[in-house]
Amino acid sequence: MEWIKDYIWVIPFSPFVGFLIAGINAFSGDKIFGRASKRIIMITSPAAVAVSLTVAIIAFLHILSLDHEHRILVNHVYSWLVTGNLSAAAAFTIDPLSMVMALVVTGVGFLIHVYSVGYMHEDKSFSRYMAYLNLFTFSMLLLVLGDNILLLFIGWEGVGLCSYLLIGFWFNGRANAMAGMKAFIVNRIGDFGFIIGIFLLFWGMVQYADATTVSFREMKPLVEKMPGWYITAIVVSLFIGATGKSAQIPLYVWLPDAMAGPTPVSALIHAATMVTAGVYMIGRLSFVFTLSPMGLTIISIIAVFTAFFAATVGLTQYDIKKVLAYSTVSQLGYMFIGMGAGAYSAGIFHLMTHAFFKGLLFLGSGSVIMAMHHEQDMRKMGGLRKKIPITFYTFLIGTITIAGVPGFAGFFSKDEILWKAFSNGNHILPWLPTFIWVLGVITAGLTAFYMFRLLFMTFFGDYRGDHHTWDHMHESPATMTIPLVLLAVLSMFGGYLGVPEALGGSNAIHHWLEPVLTEPHHEGHHSHALEYTLMGISVGVAFLGIFLAYYFYMVKKEIPKKIVRAIPALHALVYDKYRVDEFYQAYVINPLLAIQRGLRWFDIHIVDGFVNYVASVMKFFSQMQGNFDKNYVDGTVNGVATVIQWTGKTLRLVQNGLATQYFFYIIGGVVMIYFAKILFL
Repeated sequence: MEWIKDYIWVIPFSPFVGFLIAGINAFSGDKIFGRASKRIIMITSPAAVAVSLTVAIIAFLHILSLDHEHRILVNHVYSWLVTGNLSAAAAFTIDPLSMVMALVVTGVGFLIHVYSVGYMHEDKSFSRYMAYLNLFTFSMLLLVLGDNILLLFIGWEGVGLCSYLLIGFWFNGRANAMAGMKAFIVNRIGDFGFIIGIFLLFWGMVQYADATTVSFREMKPLVEKMPGWYITAIVVSLFIGATGKSAQIPLYVWLPDAMAGPTPVSALIHAATMVTAGVYMIGRLSFVFTLSPMGLTIISIIAVFTAFFAATVGLTQYDIKKVLAYSTVSQLGYMFIGMGAGAYSAGIFHLMTHAFFKGLLFLGSGSVIMAMHHEQDMRKMGGLRKKIPITFYTFLIGTITIAGVPGFAGFFSKDEILWKAFSNGNHILPWLPTFIWVLGVITAGLTAFYMFRLLFMTFFGDYRGDHHTWDHMHESPATMTIPLVLLAVLSMFGGYLGVPEALGGSNAIHHWLEPVLTEPHHEGHHSHALEYTLMGISVGVAFLGIFLAYYFYMVKKEIPKKIVRAIPALHALVYDKYRVDEFYQAYVINPLLAIQRGLRWFDIHIVDGFVNYVASVMKFFSQMQGNFDKNYVDGTVNGVATVIQWTGKTLRLVQNGLATQYFFYIIGGVVMIYFAKILFL
């Protein structure tokens, strides 16, 4: 199967073809294929991802047959950027890390595309939706398969664009449009740090290693020549980008609002793929992050507080998707705990299992929302297991998995992270590993509690909604339930790829990723007895959370109301998400708006005033010379304004705010440059 090396490019570009088909059809108003448009898009869009999945599986089987140290395939498509001593190729790499990500993106992505056919088929903008979904898949695959940091960055920005388009898909609703803009702006803040990190990394190689390269493989031996303080600056800058894309404090605020988009979008972008881009980036650049103990310490501290903070908010939410959104933020915190501890393989392992069970939970919530005629308030649900049994049983498996019940995927990956965070130590803050473990275990208990709270409020007890909805409630179609079943199977058995040695396993995922990830060396040895003890405490706390959820919401249902009445101020604070958005509005957004108003005042009163003053001076001297011509003076002053106004109107035809049109401009430009290169160079 060596031929597969020359066809790795098919993995990212097959979804791009799907995007072009659906996008052109949507742009034409569904007229390209006539009455068969929707049916054709229903087939071509998932099929495009299925092709990527097939090629990815073949590539996986091939590198699996290779020697452990040589499991890497590089597909050099063409020399993309050549300037001076810098050469960047349009090349794609398959290695153990990118292979895990490619299989997750294409595998889970394909199931979500199929699910979307059932969930969105009645939407009048179905073709546009599937075009965005394909474009996102292309961008994410470009991010994880790119052989250099520039391709990674293009994919990074691409998923940010697609996130904006998909979150605000139903843009006629103000809340949806605002959520899309919020996600875009917050990600741009993080991306600014990411760009600074890339520049620092490149400049560091020029300055300290006398090299100009953007290839990950070529950078790896060069970064060790940089001083420690400089590497820490790179790590912190790159991590700022990760806090935006992967929703960590303080840039997590966009993700809960992103639930305004269609539910399959929440599953694909905000559970399985895009939000994990920051985790992948740290894994891919682990050879840089490992050299900065201070940087890893900062990551660990922010990660553990993010995990705990988001879990507490999840306790009080009633919107089923909001609970899952804050759960995602919390689980991303777990992933970054692993990355901050230098246990990159554990973080990637949890990324994989999280894609399974959180994708399942989001798609399950979509099935619930459809059955409830688009109602998302859990206080109006109850007893739904009788009406939608397949959704219930698969959702139950996802809930058990995220709660960390032994034997399911979430247990293996979560406990691997907690154990590594505790045992790897920290030379800068010796007390930090114990603190992280304690707060991580508490967070695990909170996770079990609020997830089973969601389960009991939604599927058990008496129905609390309107009877019309109950009478017409039914199970979702097969296009939605089959992906649920497959993800449930992965949630049950996916964790056995990482069974630790203490439980008699070989931790296959760790050995698989070992040649790619540069994990720091940790001295000292901890006994299996200690690992068993900590594991037992973690499992015990999770079961305590499950028991309390059962007792509060199935046995003594009045207890939650009594707790709220006992601490109304604290409950209101947590329910309002600690009023972080209000804080940003008061101390970040409003001051910026004040500056904007000040600049507008300056423009009107100072700039325009100066222009009027110049006109007055011209009139004065013209009168002094006896040749005053009012029309000439006014024409001179107003002519400048007219030229500027005409220029602005012309440029507005291009800068019209339509992101999809910008993308077509970019693609058109790339195509023209490519053909110009062929014809004239």
